[in-house]
Amino acid sequence: MVRLPALERKLLRDLWRLRGHLAAVALVTACGVATWVTMRSAYEGMLEARERYYTRWRFADVFAELRRAPASLATRAADLPGVAAVQARTSTEAQAVVPGFHEPVTVRLVALPDPPGGALNDVFVRSGRRPLRGAADEVLAAEGFASAHGLRPGDSLEAVINGRWQRLRVTGTGGSPEYVHVIGGAGVFPDDLRYGVLWMDGAALAAALDMRDGFNALALALAPGADAREVIARLDTLLVPWGSPGAYGRDEQVSHQMLDGEIQQDRVTGVVVPTLFLAVAAFLIHNVLARLIALQRAQIGVLKAFGYGNGRIALHYLELGLAAVLAGGIAGLLLGLWLGAGLAGIYQRFFHFPELVLRVSAANAAGALAVCVAAAGAGAWPAVRRALALAPAESMRAEPPPQFRPRLLERLGLHRRLPPTARMVLRNLERRPLRAAASVTAVALACALLVVGRFGIDALEETVRVQFREARRDDVRVAFREALSPEAARALGSLPGVLQVEGIRVAAARLRHGHRSKRVAVFGLAPGAELHRIVDADGRTVALPAEGVVLSRSLARVLGIAPGDTLVAEFLEGERRVRELPVVATVDESVGLGVYASREALSRWLGEGPRITDAYLRVDALQLDALHARLRQIPAISGVTLREATIATFLDTIARNLRISIDILMVFACAIAAGVVYNGARIALSEHAATLASLRVLGFRRGEVTTILLGEQGLLTAAGIPLGLLVGYGLCGWLAALLETDYYRLPLTLSGSTIFTAAGAVAAAAVASGALVAWRVRHLDLVAVLKTRE
Repeated sequence: MVRLPALERKLLRDLWRLRGHLAAVALVTACGVATWVTMRSAYEGMLEARERYYTRWRFADVFAELRRAPASLATRAADLPGVAAVQARTSTEAQAVVPGFHEPVTVRLVALPDPPGGALNDVFVRSGRRPLRGAADEVLAAEGFASAHGLRPGDSLEAVINGRWQRLRVTGTGGSPEYVHVIGGAGVFPDDLRYGVLWMDGAALAAALDMRDGFNALALALAPGADAREVIARLDTLLVPWGSPGAYGRDEQVSHQMLDGEIQQDRVTGVVVPTLFLAVAAFLIHNVLARLIALQRAQIGVLKAFGYGNGRIALHYLELGLAAVLAGGIAGLLLGLWLGAGLAGIYQRFFHFPELVLRVSAANAAGALAVCVAAAGAGAWPAVRRALALAPAESMRAEPPPQFRPRLLERLGLHRRLPPTARMVLRNLERRPLRAAASVTAVALACALLVVGRFGIDALEETVRVQFREARRDDVRVAFREALSPEAARALGSLPGVLQVEGIRVAAARLRHGHRSKRVAVFGLAPGAELHRIVDADGRTVALPAEGVVLSRSLARVLGIAPGDTLVAEFLEGERRVRELPVVATVDESVGLGVYASREALSRWLGEGPRITDAYLRVDALQLDALHARLRQIPAISGVTLREATIATFLDTIARNLRISIDILMVFACAIAAGVVYNGARIALSEHAATLASLRVLGFRRGEVTTILLGEQGLLTAAGIPLGLLVGYGLCGWLAALLETDYYRLPLTLSGSTIFTAAGAVAAAAVASGALVAWRVRHLDLVAVLKTRE
């Protein structure tokens, strides 16, 4: 049998003897690496899936909608400089009825790309088949919509197409790069139950819309090197006479915007959050190993006395730290890959890719392990270096106590009022301030991670409360196919269950300020509107100006504009008038790029009489079903949205799945907190074992000895928790700033539940660790401890 060298046998014995300490180090390492691998795999997987999807299924670069144009116009568009391919098609929104679902449903009917496999915005088939050519009653359903309703090939639904009810049979499910993220026209969040996409044979849909020789939507692919802005400008000149509100690039396409925003946020959460976790883990590993190796001072002296060189001894103790870190790192890598696979399933529910596999690159996995290994080396080396600097005889002696002198406690005379145990605890902390500060910092960082872990849920709940309960007070929003007289709103007031109606005018416009511009929807609200108010993030209501506009602060930042400045608004419908409008105020909103004006002023800017495009309804909940049935019978209505149902779907899907990710982070943060507190207590026991045993011999009771040890840890934990809450709040503010996009902003808010959870988890870890250490103190072998030189 091969006999291991002496130092390797010692290493194995040390690993077993210090298994509790090293297990905590491995746990912290595993949590840091697993967080890194999971979040990074999400970012890399989403980026790879998008690029593969866009390329293979030929996602277009420029889009345009119009009222109706002859087929010859598509040929003229194809001849524009910089255009590589053109897809002319028909598309419309319609109310639908899905068997077994009694709430309003809106569908977007889109002509199937032709030929399959070569057209722009091509469709992949997940199950079943594509509708047959010329089939007027067959559709391919978006897989999210089909899954939400349990629709399978062979099932049917009904839709109002061009004012006529038509029965449609689902032949299959699938998706398109144009609808990776499906959001309805008036929606903010995806709601697969109430809004979906159906693809239909192009000729059949054109016939149903009375557009056999025309189209109402255009998609373009650009030639390599073409300038999208120049192509859009030429295309607008061509399409404006046919009722186009203006072409727009991929960067303004709704699905791409949402997907790109998610990937940008994943880039932040996939770098910042795991880096934060990994940095905390590295600090804790450094702190723990530095103190752990310091306890090996006498053994280092013995090894030097037996002739081992400094390099070999240093390598031995570095191996001790690296063993724990590498074990934890490998476990974290495997755990992160497993969690990444589960996270892929969550993402697939919202971003409908043909294939989404979350995988992390070897470079990133190696980087995470390298950070932990570096932390282990940095933690172990200073203590080893200090011990190696001593002569063997000096190393084998116990470390001399520091020079004690009267501290603040004694100078103020407070020590006379304290019992001996409390005096010892406070003196220990006073006389080793750097060690105490490192312990408090470790506890604070663990607490801060818990705060950061729950911040996302708090921010989303605050967004829903302010934006969709305080600002929006309607029960139902009705969208009309075209702008109508305000009489249409008054007519809705006579329907069953309607208690209050407010009509609004929504107009597309491109706002410009200097060289900056943005395509937006301008909301014209009625003076004194109650069902849709302008409310900022703090819950304050902003008055609607008689003239001028109110902008969201996000839009004001994009345009580089402030209250008192003037912007240029080019309205993209009607006579396409251009107006200079004063910015009266800005409002801090969490969602969207809001532009608000008086309804009368907006109609005047558009050069039209009083018109509305949507209506908000407050209704009697007991008569909702009857109201739904009547709304389906009105051909002028293109869609109906229920506010509470949309919020409920959001909370039941997005927030619930977000909680899964947050719960993973919370588990990791709790494990790190437990590892920090437990290792701090265990190392403190190792450092003070001889002192505690001496006190027991001198007559101190077990309870008093335990109080001395755990009192110190309790004070450190108590000091670390409030500091951790403050650090966590600061980190949340920094993270919110990094995650902010043009369309979403996380409000900086922390609930009482988050504060209680973070503080409670650290306190619980301290209590549990204290109980374990107290058990060890009660079973302390006084004779054995007093015999040791350490």
